[in-house]
Amino acid sequence: MIESGKIILKIFLAISSIIGVTACAGLNESDNNKDMPGTVAGLHGQLKVSGTMIVDQNGDSVVLRGMSLFWSQWIGKYYNKNCIKWLRDDWNCTVIRAAMGIEPDGYLENPTAEMIKIRTVIDACIDLGIYVIIDWHDHNAHLHTDAAKHFFRQMATLYGDKPNIIYEIYNEPEKISWRYDVKPYAEAVIAEIRAVDSDNIIIVGSPTWSQDLDVATADPINDENVVYSMHFYAASHKQELRDKAITAINRGYPIFVSEFGVCEYTGDGNVDYQSSGAWFDLMDQYKISWCKWSVADKDEGDAVLEDGADENGGWTDDKLTESGKFIKSEIIKRNKAEFGAQN
Repeated sequence: MIESGKIILKIFLAISSIIGVTACAGLNESDNNKDMPGTVAGLHGQLKVSGTMIVDQNGDSVVLRGMSLFWSQWIGKYYNKNCIKWLRDDWNCTVIRAAMGIEPDGYLENPTAEMIKIRTVIDACIDLGIYVIIDWHDHNAHLHTDAAKHFFRQMATLYGDKPNIIYEIYNEPEKISWRYDVKPYAEAVIAEIRAVDSDNIIIVGSPTWSQDLDVATADPINDENVVYSMHFYAASHKQELRDKAITAINRGYPIFVSEFGVCEYTGDGNVDYQSSGAWFDLMDQYKISWCKWSVADKDEGDAVLEDGADENGGWTDDKLTESGKFIKSEIIKRNKAEFGAQN
């Protein structure tokens, strides 16, 4: 308990310092850009849940499609505005997931460095008029409840008035209990967010690496703007997991695929085009939003960039991996109708 208190104090002091510095430095230059005509966020505005779908300020269904950044503490070089702008303009991404690594070597140990990275991405997305997922990228979040509560209260205070914000409060719970571990954690963190931000969407993970949607939706969270995350890797996860998704939808609950890959669950291996196609068909049919893993130049199949790809974007095809070329084409094809003419 004493050690936990020290961690919380360290995080509080770091965040307080960051807030003061960035306020003076103009990092929140987009404070007055809530309504940005000609952008995706300007078009759709405040999102909310309606039945199994996400809808916009006009009540029309919205499907967000984009990319997840890699663990911030390990490949943080792409956490910059130029990269985000390239993903918007060249790839037609309408959402970016900022995967703030918690442990090891992440936010719990280095809160100042990780906060700067994630706030840079959040501010860039707001400025550029796209949506952003603030992801507590953790496999043991229920063991870090106090730190998560403090962090999300800060995020809601800083950004809760912006329609661009989506909170993802637990990346991938492992093989633990929904009832006794994940749900109580989620309810505690959601209460902190809702004390400040009453309406932005919150993504909630489920056990077994955000795959037990059937379990979570059998005992759901009591919040009208919660969606349930589903993570899959196409070469490893097939019809059995798609059936879990359909079960959740048939019960009337919305899904957000906040992370997926087209290779194996390890993030490596070859692209499985057949299984990926089945997943795209499912997500298209049920209007499920998604983010592909990941914007990284790591030597693995689901990293979309070749080694040494420029941190600021500007990537030619020879700097994209097989999965990078594949997913770029899929995003452009699906987002072009609403996004292609808006930048």
